[in-house]
Amino acid sequence: MSVTDHDDPKLDPRPASSPALVPDDWGSGDEPMTRAQATCLKLLSQLAHDLRAFDPNLTRAQASKRIDALRVRMDQ
Repeated sequence: MSVTDHDDPKLDPRPASSPALVPDDWGSGDEPMTRAQATCLKLLSQLAHDLRAFDPNLTRAQASKRIDALRVRMDQ
């Protein structure tokens, strides 16, 4: 049986049906940010000309919030 585009959740344009958890509710939110978060946050802070937005000591939850805030700022 082959998988079609409609069966692949990565290709489905509709959002997932389960509600998204807010970063403060994450079980791992107090752990250090991931390498992917650090890379993303560093790049976004450079693009937004706000180098102070990057802090290597952020938690996963804090990094997620900053990434979201920078993305919103850059979309305006």
